[in-house]
Amino acid sequence: MRKFLASLLEVVEIAVIAVAAVFIIRAFLVQPFLVSGTSMYPTLSDGNYLLIDELTYRIRPPERGEIIVFHDPQDYSTYFVKRIIGLPGDRVIINNGSVTIDDAQHPNGLLLKEPYLSAGTVTSGHYDVMVPQGEYYVLGDNRPLSYDSRSWGFMPASDIVGLVRFRLWPLNQLSVFSAPAYPASAAGGS
Repeated sequence: MRKFLASLLEVVEIAVIAVAAVFIIRAFLVQPFLVSGTSMYPTLSDGNYLLIDELTYRIRPPERGEIIVFHDPQDYSTYFVKRIIGLPGDRVIINNGSVTIDDAQHPNGLLLKEPYLSAGTVTSGHYDVMVPQGEYYVLGDNRPLSYDSRSWGFMPASDIVGLVRFRLWPLNQLSVFSAPAYPASAAGGS
């Protein structure tokens, strides 16, 4: 009987350690996320299963072009997935279907070349906004159908859940994501 109790105690100990490890990993390192909707098409599609990195933004700030998951600024229980376009302190100008960023490195404007958009996609509307400190300007890749910063304004940094790192499903679209390199392209003043 003593041998049985020792074995049972060992199994319980292993189970507790495994549950604690999963909790720690899920709470502080990575989290699964299921895409619902088409606002990030063609990059992400409805039903894609993603892994979200929750650690990176504790080490460094978000970068332009990264895909993030965050709480809806108007309903904290809802989550969105979008691409960061404007960083704190940036001036974001949307005009004639394109996006231009004025920042310290590009005081005359950087016209964003966005290879992740479907061919012929334009960014509708006319916006000229300054991104406040501690906030971001985010857009979906499916610009005509995306509910994003053009509709509800800036996204507070405190609402960020994490950085999209991997697409795990469907298996034929297994992907690793990183921020795109935006080639320097002067906008010619804004």
